[in-house]
Amino acid sequence: MNAVRQRIDGAAAFLLHAYPFSETSLIVEIFAREHGRLALLARGARRPRSALRGMLLAFQPLELGWFGSGEVKTLAKAEWLGGMPFLNGEALLLGYYLNELLLKLLPREDPHAQLYDAYAVALQAISTGATETMELRRFEKALLAELGYGMTLARDAAGDPVEAAVRYRYLVENGAVRVVDDETGQTLAGKTLLDMAADDYADPRTQAESKLLMRQMLSHHLNGQALQTRRVFIELQDV
Repeated sequence: MNAVRQRIDGAAAFLLHAYPFSETSLIVEIFAREHGRLALLARGARRPRSALRGMLLAFQPLELGWFGSGEVKTLAKAEWLGGMPFLNGEALLLGYYLNELLLKLLPREDPHAQLYDAYAVALQAISTGATETMELRRFEKALLAELGYGMTLARDAAGDPVEAAVRYRYLVENGAVRVVDDETGQTLAGKTLLDMAADDYADPRTQAESKLLMRQMLSHHLNGQALQTRRVFIELQDV
C-alpha cells in the first residue's frame, strides 16, 4: 500500500538544524507545533537568489508549507513571521543547546504542542536576557514530561511529602529517596526539589543542585549520547 501523500500549509514551526543536500539544496530539520519534528527537503535553498534563502532562520517563528509521503517531505513555502529578537552571544549557545535536546530526544512526526509553546517561551526569554538557569531547567522539565519521563519533585519515592531540610538521592526510575547518614555520592536538598517544583531558582544551591540533577536525568534518557553544545559550554563556561 502506498503512503498517503500529505500536503500541509500554514504550519507554525521553528528551524532546528539545516545541512547541505546538494550544491543547491538543503535538508532542514524543523519542529512544527501541530506536526512535531520533521525533515524537509528545501530545493534550491542554497542558490543566492532563492526565495527560501532568507526565510529559513533559526530561533525565529516561521510559517511553513510542505508536501510528500516519505520520511523526508518537500518544503513548498516558508515565511518568516518576525516578532522574536535574534539570539547572539551566550543566548545563541543556549538556543543551540535547546535545539540539540529536541533533535536527539524528540521522535519524528510526534506532535507536542505544549512543548512547542515551552520552546517558544524559552527562546523569547533568553533572547531578552532572562536568567538562563531558570529557563533551561523549565524547558528540560517540560521536555522530559512531554516524553513521558515527568519528574515527581514534591513527594518522595514512598509517596511522602519532600522535606526541605532532608537530603535525598534522585533515582531516575523511582524518584527521590531519603539519604542514609553514611551514604556517599550525588545528593540534593529537599529544598532544591521543592524549589524546582515551584520553578524558583533564586537560591544558589538550588541552581547548582538542579543543574546536576537535570544532567543526570538527560544523560540517562540520551542513552550515553554526548551533547556537543554541552562540550562547548564546558570549554567556555559552566552552564
